[in-house]
Amino acid sequence: MYDFTISAGSKAETYRDLLSAIAAITDSEHDGIANMANAASLLWQYLPDLNWAGFYRVIEGELVLGPFQGKAACIRIPIGKGVCGTAAARGQVQRVDDVHAFPGHIACDAASRSELVVPVMQGGRVIAVIDLDSPVPARFDAEDEAGCAAIGVLLSTRIG
Repeated sequence: MYDFTISAGSKAETYRDLLSAIAAITDSEHDGIANMANAASLLWQYLPDLNWAGFYRVIEGELVLGPFQGKAACIRIPIGKGVCGTAAARGQVQRVDDVHAFPGHIACDAASRSELVVPVMQGGRVIAVIDLDSPVPARFDAEDEAGCAAIGVLLSTRIG
């Protein structure tokens, strides 16, 4: 049984504690799917105002649904399509305040209003993306981006 203490203080403290918890729970596990599942669970449990938290994996040139928490989701996303596909194609974080204004947005859950997608890189290539959706417009900010980017760097050696 795992019992993590995640700060209810500042957002920076929350992400520091989340990073520590994800590091601890993935430290000796070699199965990438198991590590993504636990990371998705912790993100879902400790980040407020989410309606989806999870991963898409790059498999044979497209994004394929990985472990997640939330409603059933799109299974395959072409690289370059939607917020996730754009993040994968560019290898850059996509922080979208209003997904309905994003050209080509793929609506897996109509309740989603904002989205943060962070590429997980290994050897200069995207191997997965962390995808967070929220029903709150403009839910994500620079602190969320930095916190999730740090989690992506950590997981780059633990999921690929």
